[in-house]
Amino acid sequence: MEFDCEGLRRLLSKYKFRDLTVEELKNVNMFFPHFRYSVDTYVFKDSSQKDLLNFTGTIPVMYQGNTYNIPIRLWILDSHPFAPPICFLKPTANMGISVGKHVDAQGRIYLPYLQNWSHPKSVIVGLIKEMIAKFQEELPLYSLSSSDEARQVDLLAYIAKITEGVSDINSKNWENHETKTIKKITVVGGGELGVACTLAISAKGIVDRLVLLDLSEGTKGGMMDLDIFKLPNVEISKDLSASAHSKVVIFTVNSLGSSQSYLDVVQRNVDMFKALVPALAHHSQHSVLLVASQPVEIMTYVTWKLSAFPANRVIGIGCNLDSQRLQYIITNVLKAQTSEKQVWVIGEQGEDKVTNWGSQEEVMNHNSQVQLSSRAMELLREKGQRSCSVGLSVADLVDSLVNDKKKMHSVSTLAKGYCDINSEVYLSLPCILGSNGVSEVIKSTVKEDRVTEKLHSSASLLHGLQQQLKL
Repeated sequence: MEFDCEGLRRLLSKYKFRDLTVEELKNVNMFFPHFRYSVDTYVFKDSSQKDLLNFTGTIPVMYQGNTYNIPIRLWILDSHPFAPPICFLKPTANMGISVGKHVDAQGRIYLPYLQNWSHPKSVIVGLIKEMIAKFQEELPLYSLSSSDEARQVDLLAYIAKITEGVSDINSKNWENHETKTIKKITVVGGGELGVACTLAISAKGIVDRLVLLDLSEGTKGGMMDLDIFKLPNVEISKDLSASAHSKVVIFTVNSLGSSQSYLDVVQRNVDMFKALVPALAHHSQHSVLLVASQPVEIMTYVTWKLSAFPANRVIGIGCNLDSQRLQYIITNVLKAQTSEKQVWVIGEQGEDKVTNWGSQEEVMNHNSQVQLSSRAMELLREKGQRSCSVGLSVADLVDSLVNDKKKMHSVSTLAKGYCDINSEVYLSLPCILGSNGVSEVIKSTVKEDRVTEKLHSSASLLHGLQQQLKL
């Protein structure tokens, strides 16, 4: 049968990377032309639903001199090819499942190829070839005797629900119980910042479980020490699926070079995020994504676009550290008689950040506020942003998110509409944070031209850079 590209494009109308998916499935059709495609509703374990493309067919497996046609079903996520397919066996009534290293009792297939999935090197044809090779070592199905076939009918009805994405009642209830009660977070990146975030969050004791995803080759530095001196409730993994059902996913990874233009360096980070964000967003569909990677405003915008999450659930660390330091300096170093929570560092992280007072206090006129914030900023500039300090700031944000504290922080959030900004850019602004991310962006009652000009200038520069990136 001729491969219907246009028909497939229509089926994939809601897929983020439709053209890439169609091209890959054309390649699959060359090797396995008998596969049948359809779109059906997949119900995930957290009860969320999506209409997903899936295909069924058989693959030839040679085992002990005989060839067996093993029936399979693969679900293609809407973030494909940046997230791996979900794979199941599709046994008939006279087949039983051999539970083993690569297959569970419900027929779900687990392979190293799936765990290490990374676009563009990972492809469906390669996945199926590994599937065949693993099944040749351990056949996943066996023939039932006639007396067992009646019992198998009930099992197949259950498996049919599983392969259509429906979990049984008990497992669904357990999954819902787990996601509601366990405070689990994931830190992505085993570099200096990732280790610092892990240590700071662990020290605060604010989560029940922390997964540290080490994406580097080998183990070195702080990662090795964490592996040696194991922390309670901390799991180190290289498997993206270990992050599943996290409340917060923190991105600390950077792919920075020294011999390239700034645009090239940022694009390298973007390319790395293209392989990470869709998969991690899929594994934790109700999480808040917190970006600490640099440049934070750009990478938070990229994460928002790649995840397809609502903007309130994608935030960057922004100027939280600077704001907390500034408030401390004003109150405890300069001994100013003012409410320390009234002043914030906002805008673009780096030299273009600007101070902003939340309200005009009676005890202090505008000129005094400007002088005070200028002096405080001079002292602030003497402070570096070491990984340990950023880690403490990240732990502060995580505390507000997982414990639904409704606390105010200066974080990178979508700034469109703020101070008449028209472009989709992320800037650090005072926000109320809770379990669902940003619940409110706080607008200052003090109007200052210098603040508005700074924000508009940063927004324009960020938007211009974003337009040059290949997403």
